[in-house]
Amino acid sequence: MTITPSTDRIVIAGASGFIGQYLAREFRRQGSRVQLIGRQGSDASWDDPAAITDLLEGVDLLVNLAGKSVNCRYTAANRAEILRSRVDTTRRLAEAIRDCREPPALWINSSTATIYRHADDRPMTESTGELGDGFSVGIAKAWEVAFFAGVLPATRRVALRMAIVLGDGSALVPLMALVRFGLGGAQLDGPWFSTAARRAAGTFHEFRSRGGSQKFSWVHLADVLGVIRFLRSHPEISGVVNVSSPTPSDNRTVMQTLRDVLGMPFGLPAPRWMLELGTAAIRSETELVLKSRWVLPERLISAGYEFEYPELRPALRNIVGSRR
Repeated sequence: MTITPSTDRIVIAGASGFIGQYLAREFRRQGSRVQLIGRQGSDASWDDPAAITDLLEGVDLLVNLAGKSVNCRYTAANRAEILRSRVDTTRRLAEAIRDCREPPALWINSSTATIYRHADDRPMTESTGELGDGFSVGIAKAWEVAFFAGVLPATRRVALRMAIVLGDGSALVPLMALVRFGLGGAQLDGPWFSTAARRAAGTFHEFRSRGGSQKFSWVHLADVLGVIRFLRSHPEISGVVNVSSPTPSDNRTVMQTLRDVLGMPFGLPAPRWMLELGTAAIRSETELVLKSRWVLPERLISAGYEFEYPELRPALRNIVGSRR
């Protein structure tokens, strides 16, 4: 679906990641004027509030993707930066919008489906989902609070609770590497020792799902773009929106499907002890693969959005094929 508004100026904040780069490229390809807020090489810098306000004057769409990657070890310094990089940038954009004479018509802010609890009993929707607890959930809650704070009467706000985004450059890349090295079996949860510090910080993953049954909610990168275009043409939609394929999978099935697509006949599973040692070595966290994320896009389906990639196998084939 494409739209051709009478004026089509788009500002993307935090466009350095693979999602932001893709959106900027695709919007420019359709003829939009795309400008960026970020660090070096952007049209406006985070440390220049006046420049941000000037950039946002009269734009049709603001998309904010700013935030430090959560694919890191949850040290105290990293936890603080993950929070600051989301909440502070969101607040700066809100302040700039309030200073605009002609504020943006639509502000779409990134959020995360991780805000929901570990769910292997039923899916989470916008109307029935239960929010979780712990460090990652706390970050997501604070992010959305900052986004929806205050009154912006001329700007519609939508928070995208995105599932794991699949594309060239996403979390799929290390999974593909594991498959090619013969390690593409299921990631298996299990008992593991904790510490008082990790429990206090909310970073310890509790053992819940067995045998690679943890749910894997995902969305193809093309549908992130499709959803944004859809939201632009549906002014009745505001608030939180789940951005996730209507057919979530589970860890075991994802790894099996990825092996099939890559033509790898076998894959050794990774038990919890191996995951703990491996993620410590690469400075990441087991929560990223062991938390059960079961999310459905209730609002998008009800509004009539049709996913370009609703099924996992075609989505993976498309991504693998594009890399080749």
